[in-house]
Amino acid sequence: MSFGALHVARTGLDAQGFRMQVIANNLANVNTTGFKRDRASFETLSYQMMTAPGAPSSAENRYATGLNLGTGVSLGGTARIDTQGSFAATGNALDIAIDGAGYFQVELPDGRTGYTRAGNFSRSQDGTIVTSDGKPLTPAIQIPDDATGISIGADGTVSASVPGQNEVTELGRIEIARFPNSGGLQAIGGNMLVETAASGAPQVGAADMEGRGSLRGGMLEGSNVNVVEELVDMIETQRAYEVNSKMIQATDEMMKNAAQTL
Repeated sequence: MSFGALHVARTGLDAQGFRMQVIANNLANVNTTGFKRDRASFETLSYQMMTAPGAPSSAENRYATGLNLGTGVSLGGTARIDTQGSFAATGNALDIAIDGAGYFQVELPDGRTGYTRAGNFSRSQDGTIVTSDGKPLTPAIQIPDDATGISIGADGTVSASVPGQNEVTELGRIEIARFPNSGGLQAIGGNMLVETAASGAPQVGAADMEGRGSLRGGMLEGSNVNVVEELVDMIETQRAYEVNSKMIQATDEMMKNAAQTL
């Protein structure tokens, strides 16, 4: 019995340790553009069925509740919380925030498409709109070297003034993607997510249509991490870890006492 208690307490330590890592990652990314906080979720491990409910307790009676002993807890998964982050005006025309659902599409070095909420874009040496580390936006949009007055419309239309033309020139349109289950996207670092079987296929199209959010040029979406909430969760996790540690100490003392007595 005591060995079982030690095992249960150990699973509690492991689970709270994982939760603390999730909280630490949230706090570390409090200033990361477009970051979405994660939440750890737990689930019970299998139960030891000592006496099944409804089993005969005598010739005429049956157990009303039975006897089941839990074997601990495990980390069931982490859920990304996709609430909207706050917007901050930057004055940079190529800083873009998504107001609502959706992700920017970026071409990854291995040919896959990455998805991100971080809209801090720049111009490459050939005028292509790229991320801060040089990954091109998909579909590719090129801005002429002599273009001025660049603007991003709510529907993703990129326009600029080009010398020699009286009217504003449309350079292309930024398309965004949304997913049936955005929580199923896999984070690979660098503010990038990739499609998985759980996320479903991307639904790509113009912004501000069919449930996709609108774009806001000259602004960036901040992290949705609430520092106060994370600190409260951190304290709660620390206390739960301490309680499981004390459970191990108490069980160890019980085993020592039993050994000395017997």
